[in-house]
Amino acid sequence: MAAIEQPCYTLINFRSDTDTPNEMQLKADLERGDEKCKIEALKKVIHMIANGERLPGLLMIIIRFVLPLQNHLIKKLLLIFWEIVPKTTADGKLLQEMILVCDAYRKDLQHPNEFIRGSTLRFLCKLKEPELLEPLMPAIRACLEHRHSYVRRNAVLAIFTIYRNFEFLMPDAPEVIANFLETEQDMSCKRNAFLMLLHADQEKALSYLASCLDQVTTFGDILQLVIVELIYKVCHANPSERSRFIRCIYNLLNSSSPAVRYEAAGTLVTLSSAPTAIKAAASCYIKLIEKESDNNVKLIVLDRLISLKEHPSHERVLQDLVMDILCVLSSPDLEVRKKTLNLAMELVSSRNIEELVFVLKQEITKTHNMNEHDDTGKYRQLLVRTLHTCSIKFPGVAETIIPALIEFLSDSNELAASDVLVFIREVIQKFENLRPLIISQLLSIFRTIKSIRVHRAALWILGEYAQSIRDITAVVDLLKQSFGSLTMVDDEIRLASGDKIDEEKKDNESSGTSVSSLVTSDGTYASQSIFSSSVSSKKNETRPQMRQYLMDGDFFIGASIGTTLAKLTLRYISHSNDTASNNKFCAESMLIIASILHLGKSGLPSKPISNDDIDRLLITLRVLELKTPEITQVFTKHCRAALSVMLNAKNDEEVVSSKVKEKTGVKVHVDDPLTFMQLSNNRGSEFATTENVFELSLSQAVAGNTTSSQDTQNILSASKLNKVTQLTGFSDPVYAEAYVQVNQYDIVLDVLIVNQTGDTLQNCTLELATLGDLKLVEKPQPIVLAPHDFCNIKANVKVASTENGIIFGNIVYDISGATSDRNVVVLNDIHIDIMDYIVPASCTDTEFRQMWAEFEWENKVSVNTSLTDLHEYLQHLIKSTNMKCLTPEKALSGQCGFMAANMYARSIFGEDALANLSIEKSTNNPDSTVTGHIRIRAKSQGMALSLGDKINMTQKQQPKVSS
Repeated sequence: MAAIEQPCYTLINFRSDTDTPNEMQLKADLERGDEKCKIEALKKVIHMIANGERLPGLLMIIIRFVLPLQNHLIKKLLLIFWEIVPKTTADGKLLQEMILVCDAYRKDLQHPNEFIRGSTLRFLCKLKEPELLEPLMPAIRACLEHRHSYVRRNAVLAIFTIYRNFEFLMPDAPEVIANFLETEQDMSCKRNAFLMLLHADQEKALSYLASCLDQVTTFGDILQLVIVELIYKVCHANPSERSRFIRCIYNLLNSSSPAVRYEAAGTLVTLSSAPTAIKAAASCYIKLIEKESDNNVKLIVLDRLISLKEHPSHERVLQDLVMDILCVLSSPDLEVRKKTLNLAMELVSSRNIEELVFVLKQEITKTHNMNEHDDTGKYRQLLVRTLHTCSIKFPGVAETIIPALIEFLSDSNELAASDVLVFIREVIQKFENLRPLIISQLLSIFRTIKSIRVHRAALWILGEYAQSIRDITAVVDLLKQSFGSLTMVDDEIRLASGDKIDEEKKDNESSGTSVSSLVTSDGTYASQSIFSSSVSSKKNETRPQMRQYLMDGDFFIGASIGTTLAKLTLRYISHSNDTASNNKFCAESMLIIASILHLGKSGLPSKPISNDDIDRLLITLRVLELKTPEITQVFTKHCRAALSVMLNAKNDEEVVSSKVKEKTGVKVHVDDPLTFMQLSNNRGSEFATTENVFELSLSQAVAGNTTSSQDTQNILSASKLNKVTQLTGFSDPVYAEAYVQVNQYDIVLDVLIVNQTGDTLQNCTLELATLGDLKLVEKPQPIVLAPHDFCNIKANVKVASTENGIIFGNIVYDISGATSDRNVVVLNDIHIDIMDYIVPASCTDTEFRQMWAEFEWENKVSVNTSLTDLHEYLQHLIKSTNMKCLTPEKALSGQCGFMAANMYARSIFGEDALANLSIEKSTNNPDSTVTGHIRIRAKSQGMALSLGDKINMTQKQQPKVSS
């Protein structure tokens, strides 16, 4: 202590000839400037030292002229300065000037201002020099009795850090803190003290918890969180203690803090698998989701519920909470609603399916009153799909679902209406007893449909499943009304010439509308329809719906009408034995088709009819003329058979995907021998030669050699050695290699640095920079490397979007005793692979087409490969891009000279990536390679370009040709 009390002013360094102009100006500002000038100079010094500058001449200047000042801002800046300034000499000994700084620490610990005391205590937590801490221990102990909680709280933290790093400085710290905890009243101080006991002496922490177990619910949330952590650790280390603390966890489920309730529920699930415990934890999670406003919190807690469901014994308990889970649908976020509906559908059973359908119907009704925007339409579409799944999974409720869903066909949201028709098409194919109900519902809502695509799909269903003569006649009558008068060309010419009265008369005659005769003032008669007041002069309102579609130039629906009429006519003839009635019905159908053809070739519509539509309509006319049994089978049987095949393929694909998601149990018999792969020789029929797995794995770890056993190769390639990147050469003075670990939004670089020289490397610093949407979180701190020593440095990089990134940099260091500039070793670049962020995903054909039309960035990649098989190239592309093929396997089966497939993937940041593969090969030459191109579309430019670069890079790596 005598050395501390007598400042050693003989250590002062005056200005030398080696000072730079900038350093000289800083010295002048720190010596003679006012407080404001010294503050700015001190900020510059801190900034320069943080950037690697060495300013040894300023240390005594700051001690003499800045340290004695009492300005609070200067005090804060000094704490930062003392934290980053080098405190040791080249040989690792403490600088003598730090004796004066240590005296300043002691004075600040006894300062009457509680802010200065607390800030100094927090600073002491970062000191790693026991020589500086040892003289300060009495002052730190005294701060435990300070009147202000801010000082006491930081004193506990300082003692905790010092005890953890240098136990010999305060060996009785657990006893001191245990006594402090008994008398302390402030919750933040108690939390810090209890946290120290948790890590330093669990027995004392347990004894304190046992003494106040009934008062835990009255504690603050910060202390309750530490108590939950202690109970979790103790019960897992000693399961017999569970009964002692399980009641405390139950009580904490009712805490006022959401964080405490969340942690208590998670701990309760790990401590007990009893149904009451699982139900209590799940109910706690559900209440958290309902009350929390942050969508990220909702998604995190929903993931916890989903993980609970994956346990077989917990699923039955959660089934009773399905209706409570559906309360989460009140959240406006679409992703939360989607996860909630998926979870509910996995938990629903025959006991509560009716209640689930009732709630979903209520949600559908609510969407009609919501403001129309993207999320409302998507949510409505989500509800439709969920009800679709309900009706397929539980056919008994389909009859109650169909009327509610068919109302969506008249909805302005085309996506929801299209999903309803997909649902109706599957239900009407699978459940024959529901066909009359669906046909009647479709006929009643047909006139209110607003979308031409929905009209086409509805026409296909009506033409395919209208079986009775009554239903067939009703469909044809509906089509007649949708066209109005069949003399469409003459009517349009009259309308264009302005003869509206004749048009009204013709409409009235065709629709059977009553007309009243009126006498005008001059004695003449005038005719007026009861609908004349509602007739608008707009063309869209004066034409019937189907005719308006044709006048807009969309003759694809005309071809659909022709096919529908052909099916209905052939089915009508097969059911009726009246030849005259059959001929009349067939003639009416042919007249409608001929009228569509006449209008298409007249030149009146805004767009001319295409040749494909003309050919289709002429084929239907020829079919109705011939009516051969073979053609009748194609139109009345084969279409429905093709739909059945498609639905079966879809169900098979869903079954396969559900099996993949299921957790496979480990099937090991009790008498199976234990196999240690690294120590055993595998001699089996699948090995052509005897293999020593230990030698193979060792050779692969050293040189990356491949093995003849595919299973062994897969196991070993998953090791960390496969992710090590060499950053420098073996002949460089400093050798470095990095283990790159990607964890969603974070990239952790574990860099090994080896000093290969016989010199001590001072201020050895790893300097990193990034290219792309990457951000270095914090700069690695300088280190000192002894001769032939090594160390590990970790660096964190944040990722913001899905695109290829590059991390580059160098290692700079000084050699002790040298006067030259700093030495630099340039590092190899680390390329971050986009595949670490892309996962396969699924979407419907409608969603794929919608995203394909919306995304503005496209990248076209030419196929350049040595593969000669189309299917093999598709599999290679899927494996190298992590995309999922949306085209069904049966559609890709068979051998031909070309292939087209759609692929889809999503990134962990929610970005979508679409790809369309169009490839071909010559059928005349079996050895010809695959040619073609891949079109990639994404919402962001980086995503499209990075995927294209990945495909080009994998094409250069020639894959093995399968035998």
